[in-house]
Amino acid sequence: MSMRDLISGEAELDDEENEDSFDEDGLVKSKEVNGNGNSRIDDSSEEEEDDDDEEAAQAIREGFIVEEEEDDEPEEQRRKRRKDKKRRRAERDAEQEILDDEDLDLIGENNPDYLRAETIQQSKFKRLKRGHKEDRNGAPYGGLASMFDEDEEAAQDYGEDRRSLVRQEPRGQQSDEFADFIEEDEFSGDEEERIRQEEAREVARPREKLFGTLADPKASGLDEETVQLLEDVFGDGNDYNWVLDQEEEAEDGDFAEREIELKDVFEPSQLAERLLTDEDNEIRWTDEPERFQIARRQYKHISMTEAESREESGWIANFMIPEKGLAPDLVEPFHKAVAKVLEFLITDGVEVPFIFQNRKDYLIHTSKVPLTPDPHKQDASPDEIQYVIVKKKLLNENDLWDIFELDLKFRAFIDKRHTIQATYKKLLKTGGPRDELFAEMIPLAVTMEELQDLQDYLHFQHISRIKDAEVLAGGAKPTQRRPGSQNAHFESLRSGRVYALVRAFGLTAEQFAQNALRENRRQYYTEDPHLKPEDIADAAIGEAPYNSSEKIITAAKQMFAEEITMSPKMRKVMRKQYYTTGLFSCTRTDKGLRKIDRDHPYYEFKYLRNQDFRAIARQPDLYLRMLKAEEEGLVEVKITLDGESEFRRRLKEDICSDNYSDTAEAWNKLREEVLDLALRKLHRIMMKSVKEQMKAKCELEVGKTCREELIRRLDQAPYKPEGMPIGTIPRVLTISNGKANRGDPIHWAWVEEDGRIPETGTFKDLSIADNVRPDVESVNAFVELVQRRKPDVVGVSGFTVDTRMLFDNLRVIIKSKHLRSPEFDEDNGESTDIELPIVMVNDEVARLYQNSPRAAKEHPAFSPMIRYCVALARYLQNPLKEYASLGPDLVSISFHPSQSLVPQERLVKLLDTAMVDMVNLCGVDINEAAADPYTSTLLPFVCGLGPRKATNVLKAINTNGGTVKSREELVGSVEKKKAQAVGPLVWYNCASFLYIEYDGAEGDSDYLDNTRVHPEDYDLGRKVAADALELDEEDVSAEMDENGPGAIVRKLIKEDAQEKVYDLILEEYAEQIERNFNQRKGSTLETIRSELQTPFEELRQPFATMSSDEIFTMLTGEASNSLYRGLVVPVKVIRVLEDELLVQLDNRIQGRIDEREIHNPGSQALRDIYFPNMIIPAKILNLDRKSFACQLTLLPEQVSRPERPLPYRHGDDWDEALELADKETLREKNTVTGRTQRVIKHPLFKPFNATQAEEYLGSLARGDAVIRPSSKGMDHLAVTWKVSDNIYQHIDVFEINKETEFSVGKKLIVGKYTYSDLDELIVNHVKAMTRKVDEMMLHDKYQSGSKTDCDNWLSKYSEANPKRSVYAFCIDPKHPGYFFICFKAGINAPLGSWPVKVVPQAFEMQKNAYPDMRALCNGFKIMFGSMINGKKR
Repeated sequence: MSMRDLISGEAELDDEENEDSFDEDGLVKSKEVNGNGNSRIDDSSEEEEDDDDEEAAQAIREGFIVEEEEDDEPEEQRRKRRKDKKRRRAERDAEQEILDDEDLDLIGENNPDYLRAETIQQSKFKRLKRGHKEDRNGAPYGGLASMFDEDEEAAQDYGEDRRSLVRQEPRGQQSDEFADFIEEDEFSGDEEERIRQEEAREVARPREKLFGTLADPKASGLDEETVQLLEDVFGDGNDYNWVLDQEEEAEDGDFAEREIELKDVFEPSQLAERLLTDEDNEIRWTDEPERFQIARRQYKHISMTEAESREESGWIANFMIPEKGLAPDLVEPFHKAVAKVLEFLITDGVEVPFIFQNRKDYLIHTSKVPLTPDPHKQDASPDEIQYVIVKKKLLNENDLWDIFELDLKFRAFIDKRHTIQATYKKLLKTGGPRDELFAEMIPLAVTMEELQDLQDYLHFQHISRIKDAEVLAGGAKPTQRRPGSQNAHFESLRSGRVYALVRAFGLTAEQFAQNALRENRRQYYTEDPHLKPEDIADAAIGEAPYNSSEKIITAAKQMFAEEITMSPKMRKVMRKQYYTTGLFSCTRTDKGLRKIDRDHPYYEFKYLRNQDFRAIARQPDLYLRMLKAEEEGLVEVKITLDGESEFRRRLKEDICSDNYSDTAEAWNKLREEVLDLALRKLHRIMMKSVKEQMKAKCELEVGKTCREELIRRLDQAPYKPEGMPIGTIPRVLTISNGKANRGDPIHWAWVEEDGRIPETGTFKDLSIADNVRPDVESVNAFVELVQRRKPDVVGVSGFTVDTRMLFDNLRVIIKSKHLRSPEFDEDNGESTDIELPIVMVNDEVARLYQNSPRAAKEHPAFSPMIRYCVALARYLQNPLKEYASLGPDLVSISFHPSQSLVPQERLVKLLDTAMVDMVNLCGVDINEAAADPYTSTLLPFVCGLGPRKATNVLKAINTNGGTVKSREELVGSVEKKKAQAVGPLVWYNCASFLYIEYDGAEGDSDYLDNTRVHPEDYDLGRKVAADALELDEEDVSAEMDENGPGAIVRKLIKEDAQEKVYDLILEEYAEQIERNFNQRKGSTLETIRSELQTPFEELRQPFATMSSDEIFTMLTGEASNSLYRGLVVPVKVIRVLEDELLVQLDNRIQGRIDEREIHNPGSQALRDIYFPNMIIPAKILNLDRKSFACQLTLLPEQVSRPERPLPYRHGDDWDEALELADKETLREKNTVTGRTQRVIKHPLFKPFNATQAEEYLGSLARGDAVIRPSSKGMDHLAVTWKVSDNIYQHIDVFEINKETEFSVGKKLIVGKYTYSDLDELIVNHVKAMTRKVDEMMLHDKYQSGSKTDCDNWLSKYSEANPKRSVYAFCIDPKHPGYFFICFKAGINAPLGSWPVKVVPQAFEMQKNAYPDMRALCNGFKIMFGSMINGKKR
C-alpha cells in the first residue's frame, strides 16, 4: 500500500461513508456496493471466489447469515475447488515472477497504457506486500508509516497475498513512500534521484530471482550435493505448507461457521449509544428491574450474611434519624420500617414506586391513643371504644429513594470492609502478629473514612508482611520493594536502632490517642527516661544516614509523629473535632484580588469567614461556588477549628509528663514538637476529607433541590377546559412571534386533543395599538380561525419581550371581537361559555424541541417555529409527556442556578427518580404507548422497566398483534401463543402502573386492569365489590362460574353502584386481614374503594399558570440575581426627547432616563449630547418586572457606584478590614494606570471588563463578539469573542494613527494582521476565525468533550480495531482558539497530540498554515509519516 491511499481526497470511501447499518432487532443490513468507485472493487483474481459467495452476500444484505454451501458439498468437490484456487494463485505468482523490472520497463516503453493501468491498480488495491528480509525483520510494511489509513485491509486479501511472491518495489522507493503522499502534487526527480533508484533496483533484483534459482540447481550454478546440504539445514520451503493449508481452510470457512454479530460490524460506541452491547442485552433479558441491575452491577460479587443484613437496617436508620427529627417514641418503629423497606427492595426485588403505592401501610406507624372518659356522659357503656387511632407517616417517597441509595453505599462499605478483613486474614495466615488495635476498631467502623483509616494503619504497620502474604496467596513473583516509598522508610526505622528513641518517649501513639479520646480523663501517664534525648540518640549513632544525634532525633520525631498520624483513634478524635468545631473561611488569592470585583458573582464570599457546618448546610450552592472559585485559583477555602488553642493545650497535657526536671523539660519539648508535626499532617488529611465530604453532601442537596423543582413542574395536570373534569385534554391554539425581528411572521399551530395537527400557518401582524395601524387581514384571519376551530385555550410564548406585547394584543382582540370558549354544562345543567382563555406557556421544552432531530423526524415539513408552537400545545395538553420526551436533554433545562456544579451523572439519576415518581403516579395506557411513539417515552420510567426493557415490551406487543387485552398477557402464554414482554418479577413491579381501558362490551375485559389495584389484590377488590352489592358466597360463586373472575366488579360497574363501596367499614376488614394473614392492607383497601369509583383518577395538581417573575425570566433570560436595582448596564438610545431619553437594554426591556438623572453641566440640549443607537452606561433605579420597564440614571456619582444586593454579613462573618485594604490597593493601582472610561460608537462596543464580556456572551451564539476597553491603556482595545460554550478568546488590538485620545485608531494591529477599522477587524479576523472553528467542529473527525474524552475514545477505538490507527480533533478549553489533534498509532502505541491554532483563513500546526480541514489532515499525515520514517532510519 502506498501512502497515496491514505489521502482523504482519494475517490475511495471513508469508513463512515461505507458503514453498515442495523435495525433494533440486531439484524445486519450491509450496503450493496459496486466497483464504480465504491468499496466493492472488481478484482479479476477473485472473480470465481466472489461468484461462489454471491448468494451468501445477498443473504447478508437481507439481514441473515447463511452457511457456506460447502457444508452441503461432497468432500471431493470441496477438495477440487480448493485445488483450483491454489492452481490459479500459483499461475498468478508465476506470471509475476517471470516479469522482472527490466521486462516491465520494456513493456512500458512500447505500451504506456500498461504501466498506467498498473499504477491505477496499485492505488486501487490495498494489499500487504512481501519485502526483503531486512524489511521483514523490521517493522512490517503498512505499520506506523501507514497509520491513518481510511480503509481497512481485508483479512482475506492479506491471507491470499502473504503466500504469493509479488514484484518488489525498490527499497529506496519503499522507505520514501511519503514522497507521493499528496495526490495533487507531482514531484519531478532530478538525474541524481533517477540514478539512485536504478541502483536500488539493481540491488533488489537478485533478491527477487533468488527464490526461483534455488529451486533449479543448474540455473543457480550449485551442484546437487550443495543444494541437498542447504535443504537438509534450511528445508526445501515446503515443510510448513500444511500450516498454511489449515489457515486457508479456516479463513475459507470462518464466516460460515460463525454468525456475524453486531459487534463484528459496528464500533462499541455505536452499540453503546443504541443500548445493544452484550451488557445491555443481559440487562434486557434478566428478570430484574432495570434500574436495580444498573445500580447494583458493581456490587454483584458481594454476598451479605444475615448479621450484615441486620446491621444494614440499623446503619441506614441511624444515618437518617438525625435529619428526620423523630420523636423518641418513633425511633423504634422507624427502625422497623427501614428494615421492612430493605426487605422489599432486596428480598422481594420491588422498586420504590411499588413500595409507595402497594406497601404504604408499612411506611405508617399506627397507634391507639386512649381517650379520657367524658364525666358528663352518665350512660357510657364499658364496652364502648375508648381510644382513637393515630397514624404518623414515618417514610415518604423521597425517603424510599434515600434508602435505595444508602443500600448501595452500604454495599460499597461492606465490600471495602471485606477487602480489609481479607488482607488481615492473609497477614495472620502467613505468621503475622495479631493486631489488637485493628481487631478492636474494625467492628466499630461505620463510615468509609474510618475504614480508610484502618487500611492506612494496617499498611503502615505491616507493609512488608502484607506484600509477602499477597505474594504467597496469589502465587505471584515477589516484586522488589522501592526503598524510597514512605511506608518502607518508616518500616526501616521501626526495625533499626532509631526506634529505641521512639520507645523512650514514654507512651505509645495509641496510648496518647486513647488519652485524647477520653477527653480530660487520662488513662495513660507519660514516664520520662533517666537520660536526655541527646544521650539516647548518641548511643544509637550508626552508619549513614543516621550518623549524628541530630539526624537520629529528627528521624525519631518523624516516626512518632507518623505513628500518631496513622492512629485510627487519633484520626477519630480529629474528625470529631473538625465536624463539631470546624469553621470555613475564604481567602482571596492575588489573582482573585483584581478579578473578583463587586459585580462578580463570587464577591458574596470573597471575604467570607467563620462559617460553621450548619451555615454551609443552609446554603449548599454557596459552598459549591466557593470550591469552584478555588478550582479557578481565585480563592482558597480553609477550615479552622473554633477554640483551637484550647484543643492543642488539652492534647499537650495528654502527651507530656507531669514531672519537673531538666530531663523532663527536654523530653516534653521534644513531645510538643512531635505533636505539632503530627497535627500539621492531620490537618491536611482532615481538611481534604472534610471538604470532600461536604462537597458530596452539598452536591446531593442541590441535586435534590433540582429534583423537587422538576417534580413541581411535572405535578400539574393538563390545562383544564372550563366545565370539564381535571385531566381532560384540551384543544389548543398556540401562537408565537419567535425573536420578533422586523419582518418576521407570527406562527401558529392548531393541535387536537388526540395530538393531531390538522392545520398550521402564519399571521403577518397582530399589533393593536393607538399609534399602530392594525393589519386587518391578519386580525380577521385570527378571528376566523378561532371561530372555526373553537379552541379551549390559546397559548402564547416567544423569545423576547415583544412576546408580551403580542400577548396583550391578542387579549385585546379576543375581548373586542367577543371570542368565546366552547359551550359547557354548569352544575345546574344549563349550557354556557366564557371569554376565550389565553395563557403564557412555559417554553423551556419547546426551545429544545424545535431544532432537535426528533422534531425533524416527527414533522419534517414544519419549520422550526411551527415545531416550537406544536411543543407549546403539547405542553398545555400534558406537561409530563413533554418532559419525558426530552430523554437525555432533560439536564439541559435549568432547575437551579448552581446545577452545573453537580456532576451530571448524579443529577441525571436524581431527575430520573422524579420522572419515575410522577409517571407511576399517573400510570401509562399500555395500548396507547404501543401505538403512539410520543406516549411510549413514558415507558422507561415505569416501575421495573427502563429504556432497554421498554423497547422489549413494545416489540413483544407488536409481535402479539399490537394490543394488550389484559395485564397477565405481558408475561406471555404458550397456550395463547403470546410472546413474553417481561419476566414474572418485572411484571410484578410494573403491573399496577400499566393499565388497559375497560370495555364493557368485551367479555374478557377486566375492570381492575384499568385501575391502580395490583393483580395480587384483585381478590380483595372483588370481595369489596361483592360486599357493596351485598352478595353472599353462593351468589358470588355462581356469578364467577358463569362470567369469569371479573364478573362481580363488572356487575358493580354495570349497575352503576360504585357509591355503595363508601358504605363499607374497611378498617375492620383490614384488621381482620392483618390478624389472619399478617398482612397490612388498610391503604390498599382505600385505594380499591377510590379506584372502583374513579379508575386512575388524576392526582396531579391543576395546571399552573406562569407568575410575573417566571414570565419575565423566560422572555428576558434575566433572573433576580442578574438584573436588579442598582446594577450598571449598557443601554442603547432609542429616542431623544426634550426632557428625557428613551433607551433599551440588551434584553429589549424599555427604559426611561429623566432629565434630572442626566449629567448636563452646560445645559445643552439633549439632542446635542445624545443620538439614536448610542451606547451609554446607566444605573437601574427601578425595575418593574410585570410591565418590562425600568427607570435609569446617568449621573456620574451613581454610575460610578454600582450596587449589588449582598446578604447581610455581621463582623464575624465578613473580613471588613481586608476588604478595605484591598479597595485601597486597587485604588492606588488605578491611580497609577490612570484609566479613563472609553465610549466608542459601534454596535458591538460594551463598557465591560473581561468577566462581564464573558457573561454577556454566554447565552449568545458561537462567533458573537464584544468590543470593550482594554486594561493596557487608551491606545489599546480588547475584542472578546465566543469560541464555544464557556470558551472565550480575548484579542488585544493595538491602535495607531489616533486623531484624539478617545477616538479609534485608523490602523488596528492584531499580531501580524492589520485592519483599517473595527468592521474590517470583526469580519476579516473574528468572523474568519469563527468560520474555521465551525469547519473544525463540523468535521467528521471532531470529537466533542474534553481531551480526556477524546483520548478515551481513541483508546476504545484501538481496542476494537487493534490493527488500525486513528486520529481525532478536540477543543483546548485552556487556550481559546486552539484545538488538539490527538492520535494513537495502533493498540500498543502511546496516545499523542499536537496543538492546532485557528487563525484567520487558516489552521496553524507545527508552524505550517493549512487553508482547510482537508489540507490540515493531509499535512498531519505527511508530517507524522516523515517522523516515523525518520525514526526507522
